[in-house]
Amino acid sequence: MHIIKLSAIDSTNTFLRQLSSKKKVPNYTVVVAESQLKGRGQMGTTWDSQSGKNLMASVFVDVSHLTIDYSFWISMVTSLALSHTLKDFQIRNVKIKWPNDILADQKKISGILIENVIKNNALQATIIGIGLNINQVHFANLPLASSMLNVSGTHFNIDNVLLKVIERLKYYMSLLKEQRFEELKKLYETELFRKEKPSTFKDVEGVLFSGFIKGVSNSGHLQVLLEDHILKEFDLKQIQLLY
Repeated sequence: MHIIKLSAIDSTNTFLRQLSSKKKVPNYTVVVAESQLKGRGQMGTTWDSQSGKNLMASVFVDVSHLTIDYSFWISMVTSLALSHTLKDFQIRNVKIKWPNDILADQKKISGILIENVIKNNALQATIIGIGLNINQVHFANLPLASSMLNVSGTHFNIDNVLLKVIERLKYYMSLLKEQRFEELKKLYETELFRKEKPSTFKDVEGVLFSGFIKGVSNSGHLQVLLEDHILKEFDLKQIQLLY
């Protein structure tokens, strides 16, 4: 594993993507930054983090064994890697909020941004951006954000957390390479936040509706059982879980 440590960078994902476009990058190359000036989240959101207190990293992984149809499974295994890393450090009440936010005590503790490298309509590699709140205490104007320190009362060594994340990521990626899809999907669905519980959702038009999260499809759509007993699938742009 090759680790590149930077004091400050606009975005670790952007740095690693540009690096991989210029030269061959070893599998599981990691870029870590103490400060990320333009951290990005899902759907154009930003990821704000106090310098030196959290893990901001990107990992380059060869996924040429996967077809594009199975690209969501990268998100799935990354979510599992982070979820189980937190449990390794005795963080309580960890859940995955679909598609790949990691919660602890119902507050967001980690986010994931995945950018795939595709050539000739085939997956070549993936760049996995990870933001994990570790030792930050205060989150201005973010009432649903938390950290490992806030949840546990314990300070953590960021390098130790990173090594555990990569260890877990390699493990779940190996299961993916072995095509153990059913096993991975079962593990992921077991971790889903509010699975089988009555929940409220908002659609793109702002309309609220109720349903029960049942699982996910192979393509990553959320499967929700609606009040009229119809199982409907939604993608990330169609639905928002309110909690």
